[in-house]
Amino acid sequence: MLAKTGKAFRMAKTASLPAIASGEAGLQRYLQDIRQFPMLQPEEEFMLAKRWKEHGDAKAAQKLITSHLRLVAKIAMGYRGYGLPIGEVISEGNVGLMQAVKKFEPDKGFRLATYAMWWIKASIQEFVLRSWSLVKMGTTANQKKLFFNLRKVKSQIEALEEGDLRPDQVKLIATKLGVTEEDVISMNRRLGGDTSLNAHLRDDSEGEWQDWLVDDSDNQEEVLAQSEESSMRHGLLKDAMGKLTDRERRVFEARRLQDDPATLEDLSQEFGVSRERIRQIEVRAFDKVQKAVKNASQRLLAPKTLPSAAATA
Repeated sequence: MLAKTGKAFRMAKTASLPAIASGEAGLQRYLQDIRQFPMLQPEEEFMLAKRWKEHGDAKAAQKLITSHLRLVAKIAMGYRGYGLPIGEVISEGNVGLMQAVKKFEPDKGFRLATYAMWWIKASIQEFVLRSWSLVKMGTTANQKKLFFNLRKVKSQIEALEEGDLRPDQVKLIATKLGVTEEDVISMNRRLGGDTSLNAHLRDDSEGEWQDWLVDDSDNQEEVLAQSEESSMRHGLLKDAMGKLTDRERRVFEARRLQDDPATLEDLSQEFGVSRERIRQIEVRAFDKVQKAVKNASQRLLAPKTLPSAAATA
């Protein structure tokens, strides 16, 4: 059965997908082409996934892949700022999608888009890291996190000028991303600082950076995936809290889940114990919830072998 399934999946992968020609015109044609593939209703997606999983139906796998090509394109557009051919970025994302379809377990109860987002981002990020080939880049999870989030954080704090960052900006970014100030300075210099939106992409190109700006509005697939992921995480949290005692749950909710957290003093008076005892209960409850959520999410989402960049998503 495994050999049969593997052969079927190779057939699904090699089946004709819309080609991505070079240049902006080619990209627009590709985006237009993939719109012909309709989104799947939950019931149809489930039955296709079952047919693929249980019978190695290559046509079912192909339909699952093509119906999610727009999701790949949407995610890939978020990586245009790294100066790589967008067609290649999308192609790498499609590889991640194929792997997601191959490993998807429909009986787990969540949609393919929710699961596939992890694989698509991981595949694209590995490609970006390989393509940049920065010295000492990607050796730790924190360095990858810094690489993929530096531009976004700089935009948030309006550090848009070219050249080195100010000391206060460096300190703020280091704190936000949990890295050293030296790492922030080094990475900012490696990435060359921010470029004017009116600057040309390359010396031999008439295109400007502003031409590559992406519409921030989410498409239906990503909205669905993010909504389902949020619902899933809420469910995991609820289940994890079921492992707490009544007192642990009360302290955890009051200290961690309320917009206006209760003070240690308030809770110590409520339970007739010291503030230090309340603090200990809070720490123990948080540790229980954190471990329970982590274990449950790994069982639900993590395949046996995740690409190494998945942790940076």
